[in-house]
Amino acid sequence: MQPRLFSQLDKLLIGANNALRTVAAPAGRPSRANPAESMIDAEMDAKQKAHAAGLMRVNHAGEVAAQALYQGHASVARDKNIEAQMKHAADEEFDHLAWCEQRIHELGYETSRLSPIWYGGAFAIGAVSGALGDKWGLGFIAETEKQVCSHLDSHLHQLPETDAKSRAIVTQMRDEEEEHRESAIDAGAAELPRPLARLMRATAKVMTKTAYWV
Repeated sequence: MQPRLFSQLDKLLIGANNALRTVAAPAGRPSRANPAESMIDAEMDAKQKAHAAGLMRVNHAGEVAAQALYQGHASVARDKNIEAQMKHAADEEFDHLAWCEQRIHELGYETSRLSPIWYGGAFAIGAVSGALGDKWGLGFIAETEKQVCSHLDSHLHQLPETDAKSRAIVTQMRDEEEEHRESAIDAGAAELPRPLARLMRATAKVMTKTAYWV
């Protein structure tokens, strides 16, 4: 059976649906089991819970942006294999999104109220970089995932030692983000100029510091 070919209108509607599902509705049931599903929640005081929730809110905001980045690139990808690769990665990112949301609610907090901003900005970056050519879009994705992995490693050091549930989620997210980075490189990602990579880090720092609180 030949894969279905979508028109630009189809892609626009699919993209709009994905955006609404990501920022305007609860993440719902992920396609895979939450890695912390069978774990018993440890006792944490109010300060530890607030800190863990803040970190997981940052991770959730990052997953909103990652979802948009992949969808933005897929919307303009020239190579159908790369488009399929982006959509597969976006599916895994949606699981991450749902896991983070579930954990934040378990801790008694809410996700970032600025999710539409994170999504819109990242979608634009994915679409613009992809329009420059697949190798540059993949380059943005590889660099983003590199920075995300470093960021998640830092969260594993910052999370309360007793918070095994959040740690299990972050660990699996980090491993899969590394796979996404390697896949982008294998698909032909261009290495971004250093000034651009530094600008991306500075932008990400603004998002993480804001999403921790809002």
